[in-house]
Amino acid sequence: MSGKEIFYLETGRESELFTEAWRARLPLMLKGPTGCGKTRFVEHMAASLGRSLITVACNEDTSATDLLGRHLLVGGETIWCDGPVTRAVREGAILYLDEIAEARADAIVVIHPLTDYRRELFLDRTGETLQAPPEFMLVITYNPGYQRSMRELKASTRQRFVGYTFGYPDEEVEIRILCGETGIETAAAAKLVSIARKVRNLTELSLIESVSTRLLVDAAKLIARGLPPRFAAAAAIAEPLTDDPDAMKAIRQIIDLTF
Repeated sequence: MSGKEIFYLETGRESELFTEAWRARLPLMLKGPTGCGKTRFVEHMAASLGRSLITVACNEDTSATDLLGRHLLVGGETIWCDGPVTRAVREGAILYLDEIAEARADAIVVIHPLTDYRRELFLDRTGETLQAPPEFMLVITYNPGYQRSMRELKASTRQRFVGYTFGYPDEEVEIRILCGETGIETAAAAKLVSIARKVRNLTELSLIESVSTRLLVDAAKLIARGLPPRFAAAAAIAEPLTDDPDAMKAIRQIIDLTF
């Protein structure tokens, strides 16, 4: 990841916080809705700091073994294979655990020693204790709104991190993001952002997730490739958001009225 430019527009002081947390050897927690730019931000910061990035997309099956590693039989011989957390500690990389609250409890517990003064990792399968080098950093993300209906991140885990909350960008910034990501014309980008603003305000639709910047980028990419704007917006915004006929109709009406 180092040396590669990652397009990212600052929305606050998130880059400053990330940099100083890395220098102070503090773990960082990023909170915010799906598709608001958390992952892109982490990729951008890893590139800016010239550090390799190891990413784990956590889910309900993610276990401690998945993170730490396991013994495998290779050519009749049993060898130890590092998991992503172990590899990140050995290499002094930035470790990014996306949607950490989705992981199993045992997976979350094993990272605790990396988040305090010890900054160490114990591998019970090998009896090895690894000390994280100064350049190692742990970054986690989760979506508080979504997790309320699923799993919560325990306070005992949250309090081990410094945190930053992401929201959807301001209108002007979101338009610039679409133009910078896709090359779409400003007028079309502004209409997509207008659609997002209107849908986000329709709380009566009871959407699990609202229109993310990621969905707008997808719509902009389709438009930039020549698809009719209404068709592109319906495919990239309305269809992924809901299967409810009434909600779908409302979103499509907004799209039709905007384009």
